[in-house]
Amino acid sequence: MPSRKTPTARQRRLGTELRRMRECAGLNLVQAATTLGTDRTSISNIESGRFGVSAERVRAWSQLYECGDGDYVDALARMAGERHKGWWEEYREHLGAGALDLAELEHHARDLRSVQIMHMPGLLQTESYTRAVFSHAVPTLNSDALRRRLSHRLRRRDVLDRMNPPSCTFLIHEAALRLEFGGPEVSHTQLRHILDESERPNVTVRVIPFAAGGFPNAGSSTMYASGPVPQLDTVQTDTPTGPAFIDAESRLVNYRAILDRTEERSLTPQLSRDFIHQLTQQRQA
Repeated sequence: MPSRKTPTARQRRLGTELRRMRECAGLNLVQAATTLGTDRTSISNIESGRFGVSAERVRAWSQLYECGDGDYVDALARMAGERHKGWWEEYREHLGAGALDLAELEHHARDLRSVQIMHMPGLLQTESYTRAVFSHAVPTLNSDALRRRLSHRLRRRDVLDRMNPPSCTFLIHEAALRLEFGGPEVSHTQLRHILDESERPNVTVRVIPFAAGGFPNAGSSTMYASGPVPQLDTVQTDTPTGPAFIDAESRLVNYRAILDRTEERSLTPQLSRDFIHQLTQQRQA
């Protein structure tokens, strides 16, 4: 099987899960190769995401590794059986891998829960607001780069319109609501858009007001994407060089606690709507 030029985060994740399954069985690469009737190099390449693997092989390996979690194995087999390319692949030659991996993560997520400190959630941004945010990029984006980033950001929003969209909870800090990217008119339109989007049955918006004081991980925006089974959950955090993805179980547990505690400090959905509505009224005054 030919190696992949650049494995995606999802392809690497499948390999990581197969490695974890092997390690839980107490097998090193040599032992696994003997058990599976293959060579250690092939196993290593699959576990790193460099080589693909079929759904049938995933199920066969899970039996030899004596993994009894049927839901987990089924989810991995579905991942292995994915052969179609998502819309984000159109941008592979023009955007960083992190941006494409983020779109793929959102596409496959069952639930999304995020905390945004200084920017509106990407899935809830208007075109004018997004353009204003990108206008502050360093180095400055040329017209072609700006157009591609803007197009990619706006297409990510389609996940909210599909059949069976993910259930989304957006925790937005008051700082993000008050920062006027693009000026008062753009900011006012963005706030109205947030109110409109909060009417979707699958979207919950909650505000973290300044009065809430401190909360865990306050210096970083975070998104928690739930997979088909808890073992396949993923955390995405923003870094100066792009999105970072976290899937170690101990860290997932910590981030679930962080989001729970942050949500406890936020206003209820109705009080959040009232809060945002008051801000829109102030912008109009």
